[in-house]
Order: sequence, then structure tokens, then C-alpha cells
Amino acid sequence: MALPILPMASARRLFLGAQGLLEDPARRTTKPVVAKLIAQMGFVQMDSINVVERAHHLTLHSRLDGYEQLHFTRLLEQDHALFEHWTHDASAIPVDWFQHWKPRFQRDRARLEQHAWWQHHFRGVDGNKVVAQVLERIRHEGPLMSADFEHPEKRGPWWGWKPQKAALDFLWRSGELAILRRVHFHKVYDLAERVLPDHHNLPEPNAAEHVQWACASALQRLGVASAKELADFWGAIDLDQAKAWCECEAQAGRIARVFLDSGDGAQPRPAFALPDWEARLHSFPGTPQRTRLLCPFDPVLRDRARALRLFGFDYRFEAFVPEGQRTYGYFVLPILEGERLVGRLDPKFHRNQGLLEIKGLWWEPGIKATRARQRSLEEAVARLATFIGAEAYSLPP
Repeated sequence: MALPILPMASARRLFLGAQGLLEDPARRTTKPVVAKLIAQMGFVQMDSINVVERAHHLTLHSRLDGYEQLHFTRLLEQDHALFEHWTHDASAIPVDWFQHWKPRFQRDRARLEQHAWWQHHFRGVDGNKVVAQVLERIRHEGPLMSADFEHPEKRGPWWGWKPQKAALDFLWRSGELAILRRVHFHKVYDLAERVLPDHHNLPEPNAAEHVQWACASALQRLGVASAKELADFWGAIDLDQAKAWCECEAQAGRIARVFLDSGDGAQPRPAFALPDWEARLHSFPGTPQRTRLLCPFDPVLRDRARALRLFGFDYRFEAFVPEGQRTYGYFVLPILEGERLVGRLDPKFHRNQGLLEIKGLWWEPGIKATRARQRSLEEAVARLATFIGAEAYSLPP
């Protein structure tokens, strides 16, 4: 039997629906609604850049007009319905999946101990001793931050961490510490057994259970994907494991083999889809007819190659590119119109002036800046300004 060929528009719609971008953004927003949305997406990435607003808040606001920062803070820091750890990057993840980070804890501990990271951060000191001392202080004193540890050698941020900061990160990456809360985005650490007592004591899944979770949950959140895209979604398993899972599940009829139409005349790409992908396409609500501003760390954009294939949108995050070499700007927000990425803009929140300035605006090739499109964009900028507490906004002439 010939395999079905999914049009690119169908693959986009499956992805956007899985990522909560086809639901009504004006629906009533409560803390349980936010928790359900994060579980639907899988995770929400966190990042320290605050040129407009923190990444996780921007991501959630793009899907929920009524979202408030306190919704997220309470889920993470009071209810502990979320925990903070790594997927492909630092993220907030539903705590029900904490068990599946236990294999990662072991992997990261072994990797970091053998990596140049260890030698660099613990140069001139006994790293194991520093780690033990930091853990003992938290065990007896309770939650602590990096600033609570003194070190006579003045070092800069990032790669020049003091040994105690490196020890905190090592203990967090290896699962002995958890992040209890943040103060001005600085991590406050405590023992994982105290922060997440019910989940900390659950047994580690075996290898088969872990692979099943990693692939099945990733496919639910991608709609249609290659084995590599499944492996990359969580960063929890390797490509060979994902390939073996796909073959086994496809042979058993639990997932569907498909071809994904390239849309540009190239050969269709083999992929795997949810078995009910056709029913899902028919069950999604109508696409919200509005313009949205996506966070650079939105799950829709995280896999840049996939975003290029699905949306024809070539996105590069330029915050770490020297200013004179940037094509667009420091923290550029892609513009989602319905189911298409149609442009990008460069924002800056001048907090002392209460002004959200849009410093640059670029439409994609072939996109005309009609009055209706410009009006819809201005409405999106106004919603963002209201959300971040700006008193005014400005757009390029």
C-alpha cells in the first residue's frame, strides 16, 4: 500500500495544534489552564534575557491573552507542579515527568566529572571536596544561592564562575539539588528530596520505559516528525534509540509511516505521524485570525531547520552576534499570522520611560504590508505592551 503524503500545510497545522496555537487565545485563563498548556507543549524554555520580558512569560502570553506572570510563578515555586531542568536548554517541565530526568542526572554527573568544565571551574581546588561542602551547607542551613557562598578570588560571570557556583550547578544537573525558587532570576537551591519529596523517591524508569516516554511524548507534541526530531525534542535519548522505536511502533501499527511533501518540488521526506493524524486535522478549531508575536525560544522555533522546512522561515537568534554583524537585531520576535510566519520585529522595552519601542520591522518576501496586516500587527504590539506594563509603544514609520 502506498504511504500517504502529508501536505506541508497539514504538517504545520498538526504542529501548531499540538503546541496550543490553534486554540482561542482569548479564552478564560486560570492557573490550571496554564498548567494544562505547558503539559500540552511539553515544556517552556527559560532564559535570562529580559530586553522585553522573560522568555517563558512571552511564550505563554502568545497563547493566552489573560496569562499573568503569577500563574507561572505559583505553579513552579508554590505548587511545585513544574520543575526546572534541562531539555535542550533550561526549561520548566511538568513534575509528573521528573522520573524521566533520573537517567539524565546519572548521564550528566558522569559527563561533567570527565569534561573540561570540571577542570576549569575547580582549577586549584579539590572539586569533590567543594561539592561535598556545598551540599552539606544546604543540608544543614536550608535553601541557598550562589551569593551565599564567599570566595576570595573575584571572578566574572559565566565561564569564570567561582567553584561554589559550579558545585551548585553540578549538584543541580546531577539531581541532588533542585531549584526551589528564583530571586531576581537568581536560582535558590535546596535538596531535591525536600523540594519534590513525592517525585524524588519514585524509581528510575528502565531503558525501554524511558525510550517509550521520550518518543511517544515527543510525537504527541510534534504531530509528524523524523526519528531525529523525536530524539532532539527532549535531548533524552540518542538517534539510534529513536530509530529503533519508530520502526517497532510502525510495524505494530501504533504510529503511521508517511511522506511529508516538501512543498517546493523536492522529493517527499519519510516521516512518522500520530496514528490519528487525519482525525486530528479535522478536530482542530478554526485558526485564530490574529497576529501574534512569538518568543525567540518558542517551541515552534527551537529547531531552526524544522522551522525552515515547515514555515519557510529562516530564523537566527542574534543576541550573541556582534552588533555590527546582526542582520535584524538583538532579540527579534517572529510574527505569526494565522498559521504562517510572515515577518519579524526588533523590540526594546525602555522601562524607565514605560515605552515599548519597535526598532525594526521586516516582512517576509512576498508579504505585502496591507492596511489590514499593519492594523493586526499594531494590535499584537499593543497586547504585548499591556502585558509587560508599558504605558506606550512605538512602531517604525
